[in-house]
Amino acid sequence: MATSDRLLKAGTDIWNAQKSHPFVTELADGTLDEDAFLTWVRQDYRYLLDYARVFAIAGSKAGDEETMTRLFGIAHTTLDVEMDLHRAFAADYGLSRQDLESVDKVPTCVAYTNFLLRTAYEGTLPEIAAAIYPCGQGYLDIADHMAELAPTADHRYTPFIEKYTSDEFREVVDWMQTFVDRCGERHPEQYAAMEEAFLTSARLEYRFWEMAYRQEEWGISASTE
Repeated sequence: MATSDRLLKAGTDIWNAQKSHPFVTELADGTLDEDAFLTWVRQDYRYLLDYARVFAIAGSKAGDEETMTRLFGIAHTTLDVEMDLHRAFAADYGLSRQDLESVDKVPTCVAYTNFLLRTAYEGTLPEIAAAIYPCGQGYLDIADHMAELAPTADHRYTPFIEKYTSDEFREVVDWMQTFVDRCGERHPEQYAAMEEAFLTSARLEYRFWEMAYRQEEWGISASTE
């Protein structure tokens, strides 16, 4: 069994929990509360900045030119294309790029990005591959699920579903899957570490939906003195 299939099998319960989360089902049918969606837009914008950094760090650790090129390329695409989508969503609600960049991360976003960056700096390339895989494969699988649930008529969240079911996004995820499989084949002794990294990111993906839906806050203000 390919490494990616083994990881996805290990994460089956987490995947199912994500697909049934109310953020996902309500976004699919267009009824998701606007404030919950904007919480996701703001926090995911901050998340993607660090996600791109992780790909860049992984590229610096890669041992062959093709892998370096693809990892650096995904970092660039994340910053240039995917974040553009967030800026477009934000603009629809009167939020500027500056508004997005000034947002403070909430606890779940801090936990997720810190985990990814620590894995990138301290982990092996197979661990990094496993840690970034739940975001790519997860969004594709969940967006496909949203497309199945969505009504035939377009609604305000249709562009979200279209983005993460696009041919361009599928191509990126296909490469990420190949990357994970290649790492697993070359370093079978690291499977346990890969699975741990994969499941941690998958759990944090679930928590990210929950964070947005509950409009998570710190619950305490910092002193301004």
